[in-house]
Amino acid sequence: MNQTVTKASAVISPLGDSALVITFGDSIQYDTHKQIKTCKDSIELNPFPGFVECVPAFTNLTIFYNPLEVVAAVRKKQKKEFVSPFEVVCSIVQSKLENEQTEKELDHRTVSIPVCYGGEYGPDLEYVARHHNLTTEEVISIHSEGEYLAYMIGFAPGFPFLGGLSERIATPRRPSPRTSIPAGSVGIAGMQTGVYPISTPGGWQLIGQTPIKLFLPEQNPPSLLQAGDIVKFEPISKEEYQEMQAKEGGK
Repeated sequence: MNQTVTKASAVISPLGDSALVITFGDSIQYDTHKQIKTCKDSIELNPFPGFVECVPAFTNLTIFYNPLEVVAAVRKKQKKEFVSPFEVVCSIVQSKLENEQTEKELDHRTVSIPVCYGGEYGPDLEYVARHHNLTTEEVISIHSEGEYLAYMIGFAPGFPFLGGLSERIATPRRPSPRTSIPAGSVGIAGMQTGVYPISTPGGWQLIGQTPIKLFLPEQNPPSLLQAGDIVKFEPISKEEYQEMQAKEGGK
């Protein structure tokens, strides 16, 4: 596999014949996220011929492209017979990385998500509290007072992987995953928290549920949250949950 190391200490590797992966680090760090977000924004602001989309993750950015369009654009401009789509896109990416200004602060959108904690909406809240010798009220307070960075969207459509969880309530995944988790469930897994946008199997500790729909296929973009968003959780009562759920269902 061909790999290219850039001046920005990122490694570029091919992914099949229509994508490449830029690896910026090997651990979840804000500085790594900043490099990923800066590169993603730069490419999307000035897309190259054949660009399809960027998909950010914890430590890397995948860039998808149409190889035929990439080749056609180069041949039209440079009259070359043989063109490697990967090498062309790799050169474009290298240039962008070498000219990035990562000292600039990122602009983060803040999204508030209402959550009804405990009971039928958060069946694992008491377990998380016992695991840390806390009361359920303390777990709710700690979780809802935090600010969480959406590092990536994945696993299921619209599922946000949120960093920034307090060590005081960091809890391992369940030993046996549930076969079905209700959409809107808010969970904890290790040092991360997240929200299940759709009903799916999963092993996170469920502490609450939101009536807000995080994934709507008919909208553009379909995911409420995007990588780089700051998420805050707002505790609501069961009555407030049901009222908001009724309004969401009517949309």
